[in-house]
Amino acid sequence: MVKGKMLRNGIAIALFSAGISVQAIAAIEENDLAERLAKTHDVRKAKNVILFVGDGMGVSTVTAGRILEGQMRGNPGEENYLSFERFPYSSLVKTYNYDSQVSDSAGTASAMNTGIKSRIGTFGVSPYQPSKKCEGSRRYHVPTLAEQAERAGMSTGIVTTARLTHATPAAVYAHSPSRDWESDTELTDEAKRNGCEDIASQLLSFDYGDGIDVALGGGRKMFRPAGKGPGVRKDGRDLIEEWRARGGVFVGNRNMLLDHRASSGKKLLGLFSASHLPYVVDRAPKIPSLSEMTEVAIKKLLQNDNGFYLMVEAGRIDHAHHDGNAYRALNEVIEFHEAVNTALELVGDDTLIMVTADHSHVFTMAGYPDRGNPIFGTVKRGGENVLASDDKPYTTLGYQNGPGAINGERPSVTDGEASGKNYKQQAVVPLWSETHAGEDVPIYATGPWAHLVTGTMDQTMVFHIMKHALGFSDLD
Repeated sequence: MVKGKMLRNGIAIALFSAGISVQAIAAIEENDLAERLAKTHDVRKAKNVILFVGDGMGVSTVTAGRILEGQMRGNPGEENYLSFERFPYSSLVKTYNYDSQVSDSAGTASAMNTGIKSRIGTFGVSPYQPSKKCEGSRRYHVPTLAEQAERAGMSTGIVTTARLTHATPAAVYAHSPSRDWESDTELTDEAKRNGCEDIASQLLSFDYGDGIDVALGGGRKMFRPAGKGPGVRKDGRDLIEEWRARGGVFVGNRNMLLDHRASSGKKLLGLFSASHLPYVVDRAPKIPSLSEMTEVAIKKLLQNDNGFYLMVEAGRIDHAHHDGNAYRALNEVIEFHEAVNTALELVGDDTLIMVTADHSHVFTMAGYPDRGNPIFGTVKRGGENVLASDDKPYTTLGYQNGPGAINGERPSVTDGEASGKNYKQQAVVPLWSETHAGEDVPIYATGPWAHLVTGTMDQTMVFHIMKHALGFSDLD
C-alpha cells in the first residue's frame, strides 16, 4: 500500500510501508543502478571547498536522524534520505588520535584541517608536541588548509553552532597544545610564561592573506573582557571592538545577520550567544539557524573570484549525545541536513562539498521494532510492546554509557516519556557524560575530485583530498 511519495533527482519514488511489489522494488533498484552507471569523474580544479562536520554524527546517528526526518514528514522513515546521503561518493573514515584509540574533537578536527594526526586535546600542532604544555610548541605548528587558502588569495570562513573557540571550529584557524585555552582566563601559568596565545585572540592574529573573512557561531564571553556583558577575559582586551577597529563588521543576533546578508566587502564576525548556541528545539527567534548562517557565509565568500574554503559544523549533535538525549541530538542532525541543502542551492558544480563527522558516539538503535515505529518510542512488534527479560518495555534508541544509566531496578518507560525532549535514553555504564565511540564514521562527497572519497581511509585523507582538489599539492 502506497503511503507517500518523495521526489528524488526528478524521479517520483513510491514509498511503501508494507507489501512492496516485486515490480516496485525492481523500478527503485533500476533507478539507483542507473545513477551509479552514470557517474563520471570530475577532475577539474575545485574553485571552492565546503567541509561540513556533524560533530559526533556516527552511522547510527545518521540512520536515526534519517528516520526521524522522514517521520516528521508523515512517512515511515526508513526509506528516507538526508540531503548528503544522495551524494555520489562515500567512504568510511578512521578517527583515532595519535595517542588515543577513541578520539576527541580537537585531534580529529586537526587531522581534517592539517593532514597530520595530533595528540588528543590538541590541534594545529604535530604529535611531537605534548598536550597541555606550551614550551616549544611554536616549532611544532603545522599549516592548516585555511592558511594555505588565504595565501592563495582565497576567502575563508567558519560557521558553527558551538563556540567559535571550541575544538572543531578553532582547528580551522588556531594552533594550541590544549583545546581548553579558549580565552586568556584558561591559559596556565606555564603557557603564559612561554608565550602561548589563547584561542579567541588567534582568530584576530590569524595573519595569512587578509585573515579569516567570516566567522559565525557562539562564544561571545571568550571575546569580551570581564565586567562587560558575559565577558571572562582578564587581559582587558575586547576582541569584538578590535575586530571592528580593523574594519570588520560584528553582528550579535539573527536580524543583524540577515540584514548583513546582501552586503559586501567587510569581514564578518557573528557571536550569537555567550557560550554555545541553544539547541534548535530550544532556540529563541533572535538566534539564527545553521542554514541561515551558512547562507550568509556562502554569499559573502562567493564574492571572491579566487574561491573559498568554508567549514560548517553542527556542534551540538555531540553535546546532546553527551547528555544522553537523543531527541535534541537528532533534531540537530535535521538542522544540519537542511544546512547542506542550503549550500547545494547556492554553489555550482565547481565546489567540492564533503560531509562527515569527527567521531561517533556510543549511541545504539536496536530491538526489532516494526517498520515505521516512532524512532523515539518503545520497541513494538505488531503494534504491541516487546518486553525485556524484566517484563518491561524498552526503547529503540539507547546508549552504552552516560547519565541515563540505571541504578538498581530498571524503571519502566512509556512512549510518552521516551518521546519527550528532555528524556535521557537508558544506558548501561553510569557516567556523568556519555562518551565518544571509536568506530569509523561516514563521509559523503560531491563535486570536483569527489571520486577520491571511496573505500576506508584515514581521517587525514580528508585534508589531502581537499588540498588536491584546490590544486595546493605543491604548497607546504
